[in-house]
Amino acid sequence: MSKISQTLLYSLFYLLLGNTLFAQSSFSKKVLEQSQLDFVNLGFGMFIHYGMPTFMEQDWSDPNAPLELFKSPKLNVDQWAKAAKSANMTYGCLTTKHHSGFPIWDTKTTDYNVMNTPLHRDVVKEFTDAFRKNGLRVMLYYSILDMHQGIRPHTITKAHIQLIKDQLTELLTQYGEIDALVIDGWDAPWSRISYDDIPFDDIYYLVKSLQPKCLLMDLNSAKYPGDALFYTDIKSYEQGAGQFISKEHNKLPAMACLPLQQNWFWKTSFPTTPVKDVKELVEKFVIPYNNAYCNFMLNVAPNSDGLMDQNALEALKTLGTLYKNKPNYSTLPSYQAPIVDHNIAKQVASYSSWGEDMNIMDFANDDNFGSAWVSNPQAKKEVWYELDFERSKAFNSVVITEGKDNPSHYSLSYLKGGKWHSISATPVQQGRIKIFRFDEVLGEKLRFNIHPEKDNAVVNEIGVYQERR
Repeated sequence: MSKISQTLLYSLFYLLLGNTLFAQSSFSKKVLEQSQLDFVNLGFGMFIHYGMPTFMEQDWSDPNAPLELFKSPKLNVDQWAKAAKSANMTYGCLTTKHHSGFPIWDTKTTDYNVMNTPLHRDVVKEFTDAFRKNGLRVMLYYSILDMHQGIRPHTITKAHIQLIKDQLTELLTQYGEIDALVIDGWDAPWSRISYDDIPFDDIYYLVKSLQPKCLLMDLNSAKYPGDALFYTDIKSYEQGAGQFISKEHNKLPAMACLPLQQNWFWKTSFPTTPVKDVKELVEKFVIPYNNAYCNFMLNVAPNSDGLMDQNALEALKTLGTLYKNKPNYSTLPSYQAPIVDHNIAKQVASYSSWGEDMNIMDFANDDNFGSAWVSNPQAKKEVWYELDFERSKAFNSVVITEGKDNPSHYSLSYLKGGKWHSISATPVQQGRIKIFRFDEVLGEKLRFNIHPEKDNAVVNEIGVYQERR
């Protein structure tokens, strides 16, 4: 059988498997909320960046690096697990494939993988087995961006999307229960792969069909406000990229991550370079974050032999003497279900009442939360905003992100058959975000009549969605 035929059969098998599991799954809001609570209560875990960059002195390796480089003659994943236990961690999260595109599991989707290296061992299998054997939970990291396969902006094909689905299906059907997938390289300023280029909702519901309890965490906090769950089950903050949670105001299930060493992947300088101050890590980050519904993930990078360096092992033991009690929440603050579906309002034609100069209506649906439409104070008696879909669209939710300290009241209506109809919906407010969820309507236009509480309305972004419920 040709390799193409094998790939087609493989894809068809997992598509049918995914559909069957989705029909049988118990995925629901209740299941999701319990998984989110369980994740927050795990408190503290180990992030493990290990892959081709480990051998190249870089955090992003050459996407065509020779397979012969990947050696690690002393690889001992049980050592990693025991090191995590010594720090009183509760789980591990392994990078299965980073941005350059080198899978470290026995994948059938590409020959460019760990099984064709001198190591020739399924690292994901060894990791999941060892961590479970040591009483630790298991999570996996996966990058959507894949430079080896050409999965990057402006080049994405249907075959690329299928490759991602096939790889995630392998990870979620061959390695037992996975508590969470940490997704990276998607809708980030530096990757520029949007949730439309690779449809987020399709991937999200595939994950839930395969493992209903598995959380999907997208590292997208650089773009989306911290008041709601946009395209993620857990609000995730990469501190090394300048993303910091508000310890005083966060009310969402959250995760923050930081490397113990100087970088995410191992460098030859690591054994002789001091690691971060563990006392400061515990007192400044881990405990205060746990107290703000945030799980803390500390990265420790194994070396090119496949072992953790002695200075890292000693730091982890010390950490374990300082961090004793993980959180024990019985409930989390009330929050709305994640927004995961396609935004049909993005960059469609928009119109408004008189606005301020240089803050025109287009800025309220440009997919940029840093820009805003601002109504003119002289037009306070009649403030409105309108989206024109050009043809009828079905939708059942609207999300409005307002400017800080500029709240307004909204009434929604839609145009159908030449007549305007009111939408009966009471918004749920989370910080500066208002979330309207209602029964499906079909409209050519959507209009907001706005009553600002101050001199003008400030709208950073409006999203309109047809959610799968």
